[in-house]
Amino acid sequence: MSNVLPFRPRTPVQQLARCEVVAVAGDLLTLLEQLEDVSARAAAMGRPALEVERTVQHLLDAVGAVERALDCIGEGEQAAPA
Repeated sequence: MSNVLPFRPRTPVQQLARCEVVAVAGDLLTLLEQLEDVSARAAAMGRPALEVERTVQHLLDAVGAVERALDCIGEGEQAAPA
């Protein structure tokens, strides 16, 4: 196959990895904002109290998980076991 060109990245792999970290952190921040918004809206929905409480608690657990992921990316630490 003489018409196949070898793959050569245009930028160093380390630079791409840094860009990916920034992109993932940005996505996590967006997700965090969305989860906080949904939590506030879920708290205000006119459903039975136990259902609202459980829904909001699960959403707050998700917020905590996203915050821990952001801490790991920002500080370069591994998440502590729950």
